[in-house]
Amino acid sequence: MQVPTMAEMIANNETPEVLFWVGCAGSFDQRAQKITKAFATILHKVGIKYAILGKEEMCTGDPARRAGNEFMFQMMAYQNIQVLNGYGIKKIVTACPHCFNILKNEYPELGGNYEVIHHATFLQLLIDDGKIKMNEGGSFKGKKITYHDSCYLGRANNIYEAPRKVLEALDVELVEMKRCRSNGLCCGAGGAQMFKEEEKGDIRINTERSHEAIETGAEVIASNCPFCMTMLTDGVKVNEKEEQVKVLDIAEMIAASMV
Repeated sequence: MQVPTMAEMIANNETPEVLFWVGCAGSFDQRAQKITKAFATILHKVGIKYAILGKEEMCTGDPARRAGNEFMFQMMAYQNIQVLNGYGIKKIVTACPHCFNILKNEYPELGGNYEVIHHATFLQLLIDDGKIKMNEGGSFKGKKITYHDSCYLGRANNIYEAPRKVLEALDVELVEMKRCRSNGLCCGAGGAQMFKEEEKGDIRINTERSHEAIETGAEVIASNCPFCMTMLTDGVKVNEKEEQVKVLDIAEMIAASMV
C-alpha cells in the first residue's frame, strides 16, 4: 500500500486534509493492522488526501497515564505535540478510541489543540455525504450483527449513534446486547488493564462480554477499538464459537462492502 507520510507531503509542498493517527495497536498488532489497512483503503477509494506520521508517531501515552505514570505520559505527549504543531496539523482521524479520547480531551491542556475525529464518526460523515457507496448485495446484507460499545467512545465521549448508523448503511439486522450504550459492559482492556495481570474473580470480563454477544445469535460482533477487538476475539475462542461468530471492525465491514 502507498501510504504517504507527513514528511513526504511537506517535501512535495502538499498538505493533507486529515492526519490519520495509526496508534500502537494499529501499527504493531497483527490483527489491528488489518483495521488500519481497511481504513486506509476507504480513505484512498473516496479520494481523501491523508497522511500518517510514520516513524515520527509515538504512543499517545494513554496506557502510561491510565497506569499512573504521569511523567512518562507527559514526555510522550510533549514529543507528539511538538511534531504535530511543527507540521501545523489541524485535523486528526484515528481508529482507536483510546488515542481519540486522549488527543481530543487531554492534549489541549499541554498545548495540543486539534479537531480529533474517531473513525466511526468519520465513516458516518462520508456515508451521509454520499462519498461511500455500498454494493447492493453486500456480504453483510440481512446478517444478524451485534455492536459492542467501546468505553472510551461511548461512556467517555457519548458517541453511540455514529457506529450504529454506519452498520445500518450495510443493511444488516442490528441486534443489541442487554447491556449496551451507556450501560454497556467493558471488554476488560481499558484503563491500561490490557497490559497487566488481571485481579482474581469468578469470570474474565471478556469471556462474559463475548458470551453476551454470542447470546444475541449474531453472526458478527462489530467493534471499533483494537483493544476490544483482541478481548472479544479471545472471548469468542474461550466460548468455542470462532467457527460461527466473527469479530470485525466497522472499517473492515465498510471496506469489504464498498463499490
